Amino acid sequence: MEFPNHFKGHLYEQYIRMLHLNELYTEQEFNSFRQQAGKYGIDMLSNNITSVHVIDCIGDHEPINHTGIVEKMGLSKAGINKICSKLLEMGFIMKSQLNNNRKEIYFSLTDTGRHVYYLHKEMHKQKEERFYQFIESYTEAELQTIGKFMSDLVARAEEYSEK
Repeated sequence: MEFPNHFKGHLYEQYIRMLHLNELYTEQEFNSFRQQAGKYGIDMLSNNITSVHVIDCIGDHEPINHTGIVEKMGLSKAGINKICSKLLEMGFIMKSQLNNNRKEIYFSLTDTGRHVYYLHKEMHKQKEERFYQFIESYTEAELQTIGKFMSDLVARAEEYSEK
């Protein structure tokens, strides 16, 4: 089925608008997260949501080493190294060595890091609930089409991010 070019153009405009709105939403979401953390006396000095995702990764897999974080998050070694150094400095994570391997360094959460971890989990739980409510009005066939589109979109984004 061939769609007229104006329909494809409209889809593209909607796609670009969604990207811009997502940037705005992400910024607002992180500001809200920082406010929530502030209520517990936690100062999130970094404006980088990736640092919160590193805390989340460590909390899900602790103790975890640097290589494990890199593999699970798909980020560069240098990027993870920089973020972990900041998180150590800020007191969100701590490092340790396992008894049988004194060379390898493992990360785990401090009490403050654990508070951030649970706040982040709660935020994602609420986000997930809102998402399920949103898609409730779509049929199974529509959801399958949306699912294919989203899978293709993610694959394309991953292709571009690897370049």
